[in-house]
Amino acid sequence: MSNLEQTLSIIKPDAVERNLDEKIKSIFLTHGFKILKEKKIKLEKSDAEKFYKVHETKPFYNDLCEYLSSGPVVVMVLEKEEAVSSNRKLMGATDPKKAEEGTIRKQFGISIDKNSVHGSDSVDNAKIEIDFFFKN
Repeated sequence: MSNLEQTLSIIKPDAVERNLDEKIKSIFLTHGFKILKEKKIKLEKSDAEKFYKVHETKPFYNDLCEYLSSGPVVVMVLEKEEAVSSNRKLMGATDPKKAEEGTIRKQFGISIDKNSVHGSDSVDNAKIEIDFFFKN
């Protein structure tokens, strides 16, 4: 039985600013992901606040929202077997200094905040996050 999943991936402002979007997309493709949908957008801070609502009680919430809305991002729907866990493994730890060699954040992340990519943390959240950006 196949366990085909979809997950949301965001190439964050720091990576888009450094023109890394094509390089990061090719990493996903090399690792067997299909990019089903993608678009480059500039989020309003209010949209970033809605997107990260789950973190609104945390001390980093405002900075996170400021950052995500600071420049263009590329949002994508990725698909493959076990997409959520595969993508999280490929992205690496939130803190690039602690990320494993070969992960996207190890290669391109600047800091714990500017860590180049976002990925859904569960199948349920993936659905919510995909709907947030791609509902018709």
